[in-house]
Amino acid sequence: MKFIDEARILVAAGDGGNGIASFRRDKYEPEGGPDGGDGGNGGSVLFVADRNVNTLIEYRYARRHRAQRGQNGGSSDCYGKRGKDLTLRVPVGTTIADINSNEVLADLDVDGKQALLAKGGRGGLGNIHFKSSVNRTPRQCTRGEEGEQRELRLELRLLADVGLLGLPNAGKSTFLRAVSAARPKVADYPFTTLQPHLGVVRVDHDQSFVIADIPGLIDGAADGAGLGIRFLKHLARTRLLLHIVDLAPCDPAADPARDARTVVNELEKYDPELATRPRWLVLNKLDLIAEGEREQRVADFLDACQASAAGSRCFRISAISGDGCRELTRALYETLQELPSASATAAPTATASAALADDPFADGEQGS
Repeated sequence: MKFIDEARILVAAGDGGNGIASFRRDKYEPEGGPDGGDGGNGGSVLFVADRNVNTLIEYRYARRHRAQRGQNGGSSDCYGKRGKDLTLRVPVGTTIADINSNEVLADLDVDGKQALLAKGGRGGLGNIHFKSSVNRTPRQCTRGEEGEQRELRLELRLLADVGLLGLPNAGKSTFLRAVSAARPKVADYPFTTLQPHLGVVRVDHDQSFVIADIPGLIDGAADGAGLGIRFLKHLARTRLLLHIVDLAPCDPAADPARDARTVVNELEKYDPELATRPRWLVLNKLDLIAEGEREQRVADFLDACQASAAGSRCFRISAISGDGCRELTRALYETLQELPSASATAAPTATASAALADDPFADGEQGS
């Protein structure tokens, strides 16, 4: 299934049914009085987080979602039937924002959590409500109210404890395979991950945490180079960042310290708050460096690395052989026990909002 983590949709609640003006005309009651019933209320649009849904792909191709309209009132004091609510299921971790105001309306971060985002219109009144001692034959009735309409932006933000950062081919996916049962694609030639991956790291039989791997960043990602920074939103809920650095790059002209600063700079451009999260440096691919040269290579890197890119702790690993990975995961678990849960950001970033600039209502419609 194609991974879709953004969508823009139009939701419309059902209009209320109209009340009617009617008079009873039974056989022995030629002047029976008003008996026009009320219209039914329109159906509302609700969103619910469902752990069995993994992507927003359904909302990329069905852009309009409309709840059922309320039924009109009838004679003989018959009230119209209420319109059915429309329940839209989204992945756990989805944030919903109003496109026009950019206000975050709901953060569905728990399975089963619901949010009412478009309320159905009230049904109109029949003429039975207008009778009085001075108005025996009221002909007034009211129309049903229109249901609410909203243009919404859906963004899926993966739920993970630890997020992986780094340039393409730094070894993030290999590290994820080494410490979890996740199986992102890896190979012995340069390429980059194209979509996020989650992996559960089990430190012990009852001790575990979740790591998120996102596509690599390159210089100019904040300006749209490469895959840009659209996947950085998946790190918004993480409590700790692992900055994977390739200490033995294939390109002789590559500079690991410069590459580390590039990643930190792009992170700061995207979200200064996210850049202040605890971040550890993980020096990878030490198996490709001669044993006698490793200490000097690490020392040279740390000397050239500026304080802003250094991270609070530094680990040395080889993801392909697993050296140092167990010690790193144990340290991660122990630190996560002390860190508070990271709250979601107050509103989607402007960069993420611009990722879907096409007409949001050009495709199909869904309703009940």
